[in-house]
Amino acid sequence: MRQDVIADCLVALLLGASALVWGCRPPANPQVVHDQIELTFEQGDLDTASSLADRALQQYRADPEWLWRFRILKARFLVYKSAFQDALVILQEDLPSSLAATDIGPRRSMVQGMAYRVAQAFSKSAESLADAHERASRNHPQLLCEVLNAEASLQVSEKRLDEAQASYNQALELARKFRRAYQEAAALTGLAWVAISQERFDDAVDLGEAAVRLSRSLGFRGMAATASGNLGWSYFELGDFENARDFYRQGAQTSSASGLSGYSAYWFSGVANSYLALREYAPAEELARATLQRAQNLKNAQTTTICFNTLTEIMMHTGRLIEAKGYNDEARKIEEAGNDTFGIVDSLLMAGHVADAQKRFSDAENFFQRVLGNPTAETRRRWEAQAGLAQVWDDQGRFVETERQYLKAIETIEKARHSVNHNELRLSFLSSGIAAYGEYIDFLIRRGRPADALNQAELSRARTLAEGLSSDVKSSSHLKPIERPQQIAQRLHATVLIYWLGEKHSYLWAVTPSKIECFTLPPAAEIDPLIKSYRELTLKSGDLLKNARSTGEKLYVSLVEPAGKLISPDSRVILLPDVSLYGLNFETLIVPGPQPHFWIEDVTVTTASSLSLLAAAANRAPPKEKNLLLVGDAVPVPEFGPLPQAPSEMQKIQQYFPKPRRAILQGSQATPSAYLGSEPGRFSYLHFVTHGTASRARPLESAVVLSKESSSDTYKLYARDIVQHRLNANLVTISACNGSGTRAYSGEGLVGLSWAFLAAGAHNVIGALWEVSDASTPQLMDLLYSELSKGKDPATALRNAKLSLLHSSSDNVFRKPFYWAPFQLYAGS
Repeated sequence: MRQDVIADCLVALLLGASALVWGCRPPANPQVVHDQIELTFEQGDLDTASSLADRALQQYRADPEWLWRFRILKARFLVYKSAFQDALVILQEDLPSSLAATDIGPRRSMVQGMAYRVAQAFSKSAESLADAHERASRNHPQLLCEVLNAEASLQVSEKRLDEAQASYNQALELARKFRRAYQEAAALTGLAWVAISQERFDDAVDLGEAAVRLSRSLGFRGMAATASGNLGWSYFELGDFENARDFYRQGAQTSSASGLSGYSAYWFSGVANSYLALREYAPAEELARATLQRAQNLKNAQTTTICFNTLTEIMMHTGRLIEAKGYNDEARKIEEAGNDTFGIVDSLLMAGHVADAQKRFSDAENFFQRVLGNPTAETRRRWEAQAGLAQVWDDQGRFVETERQYLKAIETIEKARHSVNHNELRLSFLSSGIAAYGEYIDFLIRRGRPADALNQAELSRARTLAEGLSSDVKSSSHLKPIERPQQIAQRLHATVLIYWLGEKHSYLWAVTPSKIECFTLPPAAEIDPLIKSYRELTLKSGDLLKNARSTGEKLYVSLVEPAGKLISPDSRVILLPDVSLYGLNFETLIVPGPQPHFWIEDVTVTTASSLSLLAAAANRAPPKEKNLLLVGDAVPVPEFGPLPQAPSEMQKIQQYFPKPRRAILQGSQATPSAYLGSEPGRFSYLHFVTHGTASRARPLESAVVLSKESSSDTYKLYARDIVQHRLNANLVTISACNGSGTRAYSGEGLVGLSWAFLAAGAHNVIGALWEVSDASTPQLMDLLYSELSKGKDPATALRNAKLSLLHSSSDNVFRKPFYWAPFQLYAGS
């Protein structure tokens, strides 16, 4: 059979040979039908739009103009379904000469260019889109914004990012001029894509959020899905893997509901990678395998390669080296065949790790060097390759070169981090590169250099907090060694316990005035489940000594006992936790022995963020004048009911300060603007008796819940606003739920209200790790201020108040850790 006959048969099949018709009604106005199909697609129902296009092709097959218009529409839909080959078949016939002057010609060339781009045939795509651009510019300016959006997509794919940005901006301008709302949303979404590719992640988030808002407001469900997926990508690159997972999932699920199967598979691969980054290997593997099957069914080479690389990494983390190599080989076969160009760098990275694990050091070095020699490799891939090369040289005993290479990787991470301008977005960034820090620390420990390892761990801590407290962000962020840790311990009359939790190894450095000792602890995978279990038992208001003794003792033995000989009874201990340890109150750990008891009965515990901030805090004298700003007992709002004991707590606290030395914002006066306008920096004590909220997705949106403003519905004092108003308070107490925050960042710790008050300059902050009891808290706070009034420091005062509840009569429910243990003291600002 001749090739043109075969092609004609394929065209007939693809153009709706199912003979769908719209009944016996006379044909509708084809422009109305066309517009309705376009609207159906734009509103996120690609399957219905595609079916309607099939019907229209049958209805108007005798009209050459409308036959071609519906062909082009159908071909676009096929491109969106990743069926680029079918789209090209539909469009392969030459246009009739009668249509040469219409906009059908440039539209046909544009969709062909889109199909070739999805096929990664970039030169053919450029040729088709150039033809579409030339024709649209000459005779059809209203179409030009659509062509420019398609051209910009190709330019991003080819890494011509400056050109892409210019094209999208021009498309945005024309879309607004011609009131093409869908193309306006597409251009905004595209600009976010460019910003991600240029590693301008602040801008990417702002543009992505704008694109989502516009798309949702206009009902463009499919475009909103793409913009959400791009937000997931932005957050992933920023190291915010939880937000990345959530936005990727939104993009995937909405794409699926919209009929965008190729996009859905692509975004689901992002969800799998987010699980992988969060070390949740089981769901990562399950989703990667399912998405691989979808991508293969769609013949989508890009997503197939992503899934092969994801599975390679999962296999490496879970000790299945043979399977890892198999998946990596499959990814590289696709690329060597020229079917995918996007995943080459990732495949080379994985190949390097596989070769290193197999002790094929020459191959491993070659793979990593190829990544570093690729001018289009993203910054994240560069530091991963640098750290990978360091591992190869470490395995070969080339230790001088190893250290030099690790330091290069860390320098690359730091430069990338400093390119992020928004504090809130910078908070999560080290999560992206913390593995390189951990590998270098492992190397230093193996080389017998625990003090250097501690210094390196310290350099990753509380960076954003320190920058917020410094008048010179650049100088505060400069990687410089800390003063001798023993001097800090001596000045604070404490033993300092510094933790590092790693995937393979965890460490504890115990610092006393005379020495530093380093201990190897179990990996995070062993510690994290114990913390989760113990916290759950605590929140059930259970008797931990009776019902959770085994878990409490295991945590004590794992985390504290190694340094036990360095900690004297009734001494002061300052903890610098890491990741999940920030959510654990160490005071509740159970000391094993003939008389098991909580650790709080042995020591006074304070939590801090970094040695550097502790050292700086030790040099700051607390305010001499003791005065109080007391805020609370707010007017209830629908979302937050009254706190019955709030008036009692406020009454108890204010009695410890004479009238001239206290300012009270209570009831309707306790508004956000009243706090901000009270000059909070002049008070040595701040106390909030309120509800509190902790935002896990956006920690600086955590808030103290106050009374509504008289001129608006605003009633939340946000962490982001707290940070902007400088403090010098000796103590800020947040007598509210979850005041410590609910999310810990690598290197930064728990970020929420307590973090915000420290960032504003408070010397010490008391915040809660979970929801507090309105019944027990007034009693605890009364005891706290009673101790403070006797001249006790905040750490001692808080401990004594807790011990009073713990040692109360056996029938007092407040003896349980649920009631006294949520409150922790955070120091060092």
